Amino acid sequence: MPRIRSKLCEFVIRWFGLVLNLRGVLSVYRLAPFMLQWRSFAGRSGIPAPASDLYPCLADATLKTGFDPHYFFQAAWLARKLAASRPAVHTDIASDVGMIGVLSAFVPVEFLDIRPLDVALEGLVSRNDNLSSLALLSDSVASLSCLHVLEHIGLGRYGDPLEPDGHVKAAGELSRVLAPGGDLYLSVPVGRERACFNAHRVFSVATVRELFSALDLQEFALVDDAGCFKPGADASATASCEYACGLFHFVKRRRAGPR
Repeated sequence: MPRIRSKLCEFVIRWFGLVLNLRGVLSVYRLAPFMLQWRSFAGRSGIPAPASDLYPCLADATLKTGFDPHYFFQAAWLARKLAASRPAVHTDIASDVGMIGVLSAFVPVEFLDIRPLDVALEGLVSRNDNLSSLALLSDSVASLSCLHVLEHIGLGRYGDPLEPDGHVKAAGELSRVLAPGGDLYLSVPVGRERACFNAHRVFSVATVRELFSALDLQEFALVDDAGCFKPGADASATASCEYACGLFHFVKRRRAGPR
């Protein structure tokens, strides 16, 4: 009986998932052709294809492969940076875990998040930490990334405490732990400055520069509102943006030695 209930729940979830999102609603017109295709397929299939296991994915028959431009391009951008610099160890704070798994194939990665990644994978170490108050020592990290994370800090979305200035504390922590001469790879939404509680903030480039005033900006790249990647972009190009992605490569200034 429990197995029957479980299969019934799976069946309901698969079909309700079709209409509980906009893409699903817009693809309902494909339902009749889908049923005809299934009947044709089931009649010729070498393995069972019963109605109880139907799994409609009607929104996936697109002319081009869909992707999230922010996440696609920021991963490609960081991978190329690390492939060029080849750090002994790279530390990432709470970025996309799919990207982290791939990066760990060619550079040892330490991944920190308030929700640690519970996996066993060669080249990857994960542990719990809070970007608002990192356990890392000051000036200790030579290669550091934090992609599409800073904008969330303090909004409660991921179980973190509400902190209106959480992004300020987080930026301070990233600057603190970065070693002199070290590289920080950062991405945040840029454009019309605002807080979209409790999802994210959108920053102006000037605000990001101010948050990391102790660091020198080596490169700025942009994924614009149209999803186009623009390496070496001019920061002024963000003035008309609504929700673009700014990619910042910062380097921490070395302290002047005694004369």
